[in-house]
Amino acid sequence: MTTMTDTSNAARFREFKMPDVGEGLTEAEILKWYVQAGDTVTDGQVVCEVETAKAAVELPIPFDGVVHELRFPEGTTVDVGQVIIAVDVAPGSGDAAPAAVSAPAAEPEAAEPEAPKGRQPVLVGYGVAESSTKRRARKGAATAVPAAAAAIQGEMNGHTTVVPESRPLAKPPVRKLAKDLGIDLATVVPTGEGGIITREDVHAAATPVPAQAPAPTAAPVAAETAVEAPAPAVVTTVGARETRIPVKGVRKAIAQAMVGSAFTAPHVTEFVTVDVTRTMKLVAELKEDKEMAGVRVNPLLLIAKALLVAIKRNPGVNAAWDEANQEIVQKHYVNLGIAAATPRGLIVPNIKDAHEQTLPQLAASLGELVSTAREGKTSPAAMAGGTVTITNVGVFGVDTGTPILNPGESAILAVGAIKLQPWVHKGKVKPRQVTTLALSFDHRLVDGELGSKVLADVAAILEQPKRLITWA
Repeated sequence: MTTMTDTSNAARFREFKMPDVGEGLTEAEILKWYVQAGDTVTDGQVVCEVETAKAAVELPIPFDGVVHELRFPEGTTVDVGQVIIAVDVAPGSGDAAPAAVSAPAAEPEAAEPEAPKGRQPVLVGYGVAESSTKRRARKGAATAVPAAAAAIQGEMNGHTTVVPESRPLAKPPVRKLAKDLGIDLATVVPTGEGGIITREDVHAAATPVPAQAPAPTAAPVAAETAVEAPAPAVVTTVGARETRIPVKGVRKAIAQAMVGSAFTAPHVTEFVTVDVTRTMKLVAELKEDKEMAGVRVNPLLLIAKALLVAIKRNPGVNAAWDEANQEIVQKHYVNLGIAAATPRGLIVPNIKDAHEQTLPQLAASLGELVSTAREGKTSPAAMAGGTVTITNVGVFGVDTGTPILNPGESAILAVGAIKLQPWVHKGKVKPRQVTTLALSFDHRLVDGELGSKVLADVAAILEQPKRLITWA
């Protein structure tokens, strides 16, 4: 039976769940907490930064109060709908612990356990609310919850709780890590408070130890030689000859997207080498133009404008394949994606309705896009809805490549390095600034003729940039 105390606690302590920050994502990793237990928070205050499969996002708390508990440490991947922080919205009302909204606890021997009413302890803090997000059941994990919770909650309350040693103590993410690595938790030596097995303990157990080397020193040596990444995310082998990094966040999204694209859309890539000397001269002139003051002018700007003009001349390339309805969706707008390399991996934000922007506006949009990406502040919305993409591999000194389509898009243009090369110009061999362009396209949507026309138009504009005026 639910008591009055439990009801008042439930009203006093409010729980903030991991929200769906965009595009139906199911999980996010907590990168950084900006608050700690005991800190006062106000409605709208950013309490943490999380990384989804698409971007890093700051989460604001939707109510005032004092932080009672952080449910997960930094570096933990949390499912959407799970409680990540509990806040005391009525501080000073006396000692109390937050009541569970709904937390069924499985009994070890019960065939069909019934969910107890009232407050029920879980591994970290107290029970969480039922979520609409369905999670795959983890075999054998439920029976460890009551015992582990008793140990942790006992220490939080200032006393020690005796826990039976029949099952190793570990948090669910640690159990999952052990399962993924094939480690039996019963063989792991715990180093956490109260005998809790930590991620580092599992990593240490997964590290092979030379016969001559003492086991206790193997883990610290491996940890010190790991690459620059959070310790929980790195597993190293003997002598640091190998490093294992869990695939998650942006890297996981990139892998899934590229595999899905490469094995769904039949790719065709065409190449053209072009003299861009006149374009480079125009770039230099635009840098001195007062109309372009305050914006960054570079070759990418004119390449982007050239592609937009080519799409206008060949609108069939700006389309998408709808597999479910067996339709080709013709786009009458261009959301121009720009592939950007960031510390967290490759992302492709896009400029909405780029086809409607003037050259100064396009320059400003490109500058904002790049700076936001470098700061790691690109939002999921900024990466949604792209139609065509440009990837500038030339910044790495690469001549060209065969780019893979961004999922849902029909074409991607790769721009190589612009180099001074011997070139036949007006019947004579002269040093000219030359680059190679590569256009990959979805052959379900774009025939060879159409793809060739688009690439040829881009090359023609870059060779004679006055066509930006005559063709536009």
